[in-house]
Order: sequence, then C-alpha cells, then structure tokens
Amino acid sequence: MNNKIYDILKWVAIIVLPAAATFVASIFPLWNLPYADAIAQTITAVGTFLGAVLMVSNYRYKNGDNARDENGNE
Repeated sequence: MNNKIYDILKWVAIIVLPAAATFVASIFPLWNLPYADAIAQTITAVGTFLGAVLMVSNYRYKNGDNARDENGNE
C-alpha cells in the first residue's frame, strides 16, 4: 500500500466514519428514519476494522516488513 492510499484510508477511519456514525445516530431518530442504531453500529464496526488493519500495516512498515517496493520487488 502506498502512502497516499494509506493516508486516505487513515483519514476515512479517523474522521469520516466516526462523523458519519454520529450523524446517523443523531439525525435519523429526529426524522423517524428506520435502522439508525444498526446503521450507526455498522459504520462504527467498519471504522474499527479499518483502523485495526491500518495499525497492523503501520506496525509492519515501521518494523522492517517493507523490504519490497510498490511493485512487489525486493
């Protein structure tokens, strides 16, 4: 994964998904829209999963598992 993709995914996991979950949990009940809890919890679960995957990727990169370049060559 190159730095640009990592940075975009990190921004989505840290900013976009929590904001979307908060929006859904706050606004859906005001407008009597269905499944607010289920949608907000799903968004939160996706964000948590993405954050965990990115942390593993970051850990591996910082600990030398980046011996290959972006094309998969060593």
